Amino acid sequence: MNQISWTLHNFRHLLKTSIAHKDLSTGKALHAFYFKSLVPPSTYLSNHFVLLYSKCRRLSAARAAFDLTRHPNVFSFNALIAAYAKESHINDAHNLFDQIPEPDIVSYNTLIFAYADRGDTGPALSLFDEARRSGLGIDGFTLSAAVTASSNNVGLIRLLHCFAICSGLDSFVSVNNALLTYYGKNRLLNEAKRVFHEMDDDFRDEVSWNSMIVAYGQHREGIKALSLFQEMLKREMSVDMYTLASVLTAFTCVGDLSGGKQFHAKLIKSGFQRNSHVGSGLIDLYSKCGGGMLDCKKLFEEIPGPDLVLWNTMISGYSQYEDFSEEALSCFREMQRAGHGPDDCSFVCVISASSNLSSPSQGKQIHALAIKSEIPSNQVSVNNSLITMYSKCGNLHVARQVFDRMPEHNTVSLNSMIGGYAQHGRGEDSLLLFQQMLESDLTPTSITFISVLSACAHTGRVHEGKKYFEMMKERFRIKPEPEHYSCMIDLLGRAGKLDQAERLIEIMPLSPDAVGWATLLGACRTHGNVDTALKAALCFLELEPLNATPYVILSNIYAAAGRWQDMAAIRRLMRDRGVKKKPGCSWIEVDRRTHVFVAEDASHPMIKEIHGYLEEMLEKIKWAGYVPDVRWALVKDGGDIGQREMEMKLGHHSEKLAVAFGLMSTKEGEPILVLKNLRICGDCHNAFKFISEITKREITVRDTHRFHCFKEGRCSCGDYW
Repeated sequence: MNQISWTLHNFRHLLKTSIAHKDLSTGKALHAFYFKSLVPPSTYLSNHFVLLYSKCRRLSAARAAFDLTRHPNVFSFNALIAAYAKESHINDAHNLFDQIPEPDIVSYNTLIFAYADRGDTGPALSLFDEARRSGLGIDGFTLSAAVTASSNNVGLIRLLHCFAICSGLDSFVSVNNALLTYYGKNRLLNEAKRVFHEMDDDFRDEVSWNSMIVAYGQHREGIKALSLFQEMLKREMSVDMYTLASVLTAFTCVGDLSGGKQFHAKLIKSGFQRNSHVGSGLIDLYSKCGGGMLDCKKLFEEIPGPDLVLWNTMISGYSQYEDFSEEALSCFREMQRAGHGPDDCSFVCVISASSNLSSPSQGKQIHALAIKSEIPSNQVSVNNSLITMYSKCGNLHVARQVFDRMPEHNTVSLNSMIGGYAQHGRGEDSLLLFQQMLESDLTPTSITFISVLSACAHTGRVHEGKKYFEMMKERFRIKPEPEHYSCMIDLLGRAGKLDQAERLIEIMPLSPDAVGWATLLGACRTHGNVDTALKAALCFLELEPLNATPYVILSNIYAAAGRWQDMAAIRRLMRDRGVKKKPGCSWIEVDRRTHVFVAEDASHPMIKEIHGYLEEMLEKIKWAGYVPDVRWALVKDGGDIGQREMEMKLGHHSEKLAVAFGLMSTKEGEPILVLKNLRICGDCHNAFKFISEITKREITVRDTHRFHCFKEGRCSCGDYW
């Protein structure tokens, strides 16, 4: 072997090693060496430099290496397609695919998996069909990708299962694992078990066992999941961190914190609890099953050298609780200080925490950081979370801007925007976007229909709501969940069709939960139906006897009907049972500082100025036609106070204090956003319409139900709330 051959042999070996270990620094040095022509030009080497940069997620470098390749072959094309797919540049990936002179089955598999990962069923299955007809000979990976793309379409999964059997592709473990996984995710446990048990013992791998353990967990059969794990131990199968994480996932799915703690004890004995991957599973278990974030933090601190996944799990855990949103942001900053650059998952979690805080300034800072980071500007999951965040912060215009600038959307993108419109009372825009979704390749999900039905409910579209409810069941085979029935009860109740709403509760296949009865009770309050309200309240109390909502709403209904003795009796019952009403609380962010107001609370340093401003404003709007609605100034136990005192109580409602402070503390013409922990008061709602007209300001109030945008004397809800 001459010197050149020997050098080339070693060079190739080093390059392959760099690719295998994703060693970018060595790879760059080799590339520089190659550029200096110290190694003979080679299509083989050029193609592998494309692969190197693709594996290391350096998309621009991969593209540059590809463009410099004199004769790129299908290997280079496939590497770059995979790189584009990983960075969610699906259009670029598909365009590159179309340029391949003769795509091979790997080309098809790469692109099908890319679409499948995004949840884009239509394009993925279209490519699968094209590959099948091309004569290339589809393999197990092709079919696995098609099953993954089918996601929640059970009919398609079953068809592909039949195809696998007929074509002999059911001998591929990857195909069976995909079928097992997606049967499990779609609540088809028997089918998942059948696939698992029909696999040959020597044919099953750890993924098969792990998938079956997770499937049992998803069906709330934690004992069987644990039994399967013990069977693995008996068979002396290799149990790794992924297997242990699967068992933890099973406990998390069934909400079995007690069983999870026992398993945690076993992990401590084996020393696995200090493994980063297993630690992530434990933190996920404790955060989702009520184990407490303090325990999560203790677990986190016990793991040496936490990796990015573990940091993300911790941030995600915090972001699930509104009370820990600040901790989520703090954890995000600590992660950066520890030297971990945030990835798309980090941004999704921390943006979710910003949504909980409803802090426009905080959300904008995170958005700016995402733009400056190496995360591609068109990363779908990050943009989806930004849409939700801006919607929750009352900035629907910017949410739509983010949506429109996305080069491509997935189902979550549409769900986020449809839900944002629904929350803001823009039912027409919400339903228009849903219609566009139906005309595209994207398939609506259970969440889509919650937003669509909510949009119909908040805009009085009874006919459309009924149509979409039937469409969900008949066309898309989505089984209605309690949230869907609550939307339908809300739809009928708001429209005054209380008999139909009550009838729906009686015939629905699910036992109505407290939310369903609360929805009907709220409708009874709107329409003053005392008899149905009493029935709904009693049913509500059977489910949640210590919940203050039925007591408060029923007492308000009695008061509105002038039944003061009944109102007093409800209040006494509430007091005797030790049930306490959540105090009304409103808050507003001014100059990046959040100001909190509680009804009749005098703790704010500017409370005297606020009361003075508010009194002047109330006098002005009275001249404009505002009449205080003293029905919303209820007194405990039905005490008797005069008109003036009642009006003063109305003036001290938390949302009025927050709005007054916002108007005083911001520039003329600047819109303000106020958030409230309860439903907005009817008198405040009326007052804010007049205030928006007089001050020429846009005032947005987000309560527990929806957004109310007051502008030029009108509310976005059209007084239909």
